[in-house]
Amino acid sequence: MSSSELLARIAAAKVAVLAQTALLHREFGRAESKWKSDGTRVTATDVAISENIFRELATQFPADQFFSEELAATEAPIPVTARFSWVLDPIDGTNNFALGFPHCAISLALCEHGEPIYGVVYDLSRRVLIHGGPGFGLQDGARVAGVKRAAFSRETLIGFHSPSDKQLIPMASGVLSHFKIRGLGSATLHLAYVAAGILDGCVDYNVKIWDLAAAIPLVRATGGEVHFLNGEQLPMRFFDLQMKPIIYVAGGPAMCARLRELMSG
Repeated sequence: MSSSELLARIAAAKVAVLAQTALLHREFGRAESKWKSDGTRVTATDVAISENIFRELATQFPADQFFSEELAATEAPIPVTARFSWVLDPIDGTNNFALGFPHCAISLALCEHGEPIYGVVYDLSRRVLIHGGPGFGLQDGARVAGVKRAAFSRETLIGFHSPSDKQLIPMASGVLSHFKIRGLGSATLHLAYVAAGILDGCVDYNVKIWDLAAAIPLVRATGGEVHFLNGEQLPMRFFDLQMKPIIYVAGGPAMCARLRELMSG
C-alpha cells in the first residue's frame, strides 16, 4: 500500500484539510444557512470548503474522481471508475456548525477502487486532526491512538443517534438499556472517536456514505470493525445522493458482536 502515488495523496489530503480550518473557525456559528430539498442544512462554508479542497487536489491528481455531497453535478448515481477517488463531507454536523455547537468536522476519505483506505478528519471542537488507515496506524493529533478493547461495564460509552424511522426504535432499545449514550450530532465524529478510543462503540441508523467514508479507515487502522446491517456498502461502486440511509455498528470485534446481538432483539 505504501506506493509513492498513495503517499503523495495522503500528504496532500492533510495539507488540503488543514488549509480550510481557519475558514471553518471563522464562520463557526455565523454562516448563513439554507435548507435543501432533502431537509438537510447547507451553508456557504460547506460549498466553499468543498470547492477549495477539490480544487487543490484536482490540480495535483487530475485523473482522480471527486465526490462531495455539496458539489455533485447530478443527483443520478455516478459510477466510480478511477483507481483513486475522494469522498468529502465538508462539514459533518452542519446543524451544529450553523447554530454554534462545536461538534462538527471536515471529513475527507481517500479511496482505492471504491474502498476507503485513508481518512483525514479535522475535529473543530478539539482543534485536532485525526488521520490514518490500515497499515498506517492512527494519529489523534499528536497522540497515537486506537480502538478500545476494555471489557463492557456500566461506564461503557456508545455514540448514538436516534432513528429517523421510528419503526426502528425497537431495534434501538437494547442498546439504550445496556450502555451509556452520547449523541454529538456528527456521525463522522462518533466513528472517529471510536477509532481514537474516546468512545467504546457507536450505532447509527440515518447516515450516508459521505458521513462515514473518512472515519471507516480510522477505525480499521487499529483492528476495529464497521458492520453494515442493511446491506454492504463497500467498495463504493456509485456515488449516489439518493442512497438509502445506512444502519451500522462500530467498535472492537467484541463490541460489534454485542451491539449486533442487542439490535437483533
